[in-house]
Amino acid sequence: MNRPTEHALSPRTRALYFICVISYIALIGLTVLWEGWLAPATDAPPELWLTIKSLPLLLPLFGLLHGKPYTYAWASLLVLLYLTEGVVLTYTYRHQPFSIHDIFSCAVAETALSSVFVLSAPFYARLRVGELPDGTR
Repeated sequence: MNRPTEHALSPRTRALYFICVISYIALIGLTVLWEGWLAPATDAPPELWLTIKSLPLLLPLFGLLHGKPYTYAWASLLVLLYLTEGVVLTYTYRHQPFSIHDIFSCAVAETALSSVFVLSAPFYARLRVGELPDGTR
């Protein structure tokens, strides 16, 4: 059985790929840092929130790293949950002074990273599907 060959990415698709992957991995890192050290939740064990927030982000990671357009489409829907959390917490803690160890700064970073991914992932998926032959999508 022959393995399908890799299909080259156009420069625009490659740029979107790197933007998506970097923002997604940074979102995973932020989640781990936030719930592990920077501003962990006080009403529950930090390990619980760390697991609840970071495990769902690991599910599409393999497909994202391999550039699968379908994975980008549903991962952007998953990241909408993190975008919503970031916006709500940014608004709720907007009067808190800006510090690296507070909820406000983590929420602003989560909103920014989630926004970048949610805005770029559908464009990557659409461009990549157009570049692939019909049988490899």
